[in-house]
Amino acid sequence: MNINFDLYKTFYSVAKNKNITKAAHELMISQPAVSKAIKTLEEQLGCCLFIRNKYGVILTEEGESFYNNIKMAIEMIDNAEQKLQEMMNLEYGLLKIGISNTLTQKYLLPYIEQFHKNYPNIKIKISTSPSYELITQVRNGLVDFMILNLPCDLPSDLKKIDLQNVHDCFVANNNWKNLKEKTIPLKELAQYPLILISKGANTRKFFDDFCQANKINLIPEMEVASHSLVTAFTKIGLGIGYGTKEFLKQEFKEDILFEVKTEPKIPPRTIGCAYLKQKELSKVAKTFLNLLKEKETN
Repeated sequence: MNINFDLYKTFYSVAKNKNITKAAHELMISQPAVSKAIKTLEEQLGCCLFIRNKYGVILTEEGESFYNNIKMAIEMIDNAEQKLQEMMNLEYGLLKIGISNTLTQKYLLPYIEQFHKNYPNIKIKISTSPSYELITQVRNGLVDFMILNLPCDLPSDLKKIDLQNVHDCFVANNNWKNLKEKTIPLKELAQYPLILISKGANTRKFFDDFCQANKINLIPEMEVASHSLVTAFTKIGLGIGYGTKEFLKQEFKEDILFEVKTEPKIPPRTIGCAYLKQKELSKVAKTFLNLLKEKETN
């Protein structure tokens, strides 16, 4: 039996309200349209569903049985529609982001704070892992998108969006203040103890590729697992560290660290995001990415 679902919803409203006029008002259609829908449904089902009286309508035995059976289904559908609308209005939902610890602390936090103020009922889940693990998480739907340092060799099924340019440089504390007002050839840093992030990180690959292109060989004295450790060891004077200007504003402001200017200059790189090309992003994810893009263009 192929019956228009709107007829079921009309029957449900009349049975619930026990009144055709009230049902018409609830459904925002005319009273004759409600009466016609009930008549059509009765004809298609082959039975009488209501008996009219001076107070409205009452269900027949068949109508009562029919109402009890479809009531839960109609209410579940109405609830699903309401929940979907709430999700589309960002009244609830889940945002899942894959990102490194450093980018979480140095880049993402202000955006998370603003997004939470705008949409306090959206839950936020942050997954911090290396880029190669995040790619798998994106593919498996464990995160909506990943935020990462670019350039990066991404598989062809991921779409990349550039978000912000950043500028890498070497930094030192005042143990090396003789370098403060100089611009030195990059290759001369081979004479100093250097602190770099470990191989495997996108930032390290970017720097190694730049050195190789310029035929410069710099061997670090220390290789550490994170940018925060590079900064920490540089602060206590264990060597000259490789950092990102935009992430070291406070250290520069407080004169804890200064930039060691080099020639050639290290070119800018990019913070970006990546997500599956064939999968439509949720309204929550799109809204957050729009926040990132709007902030960077302002």
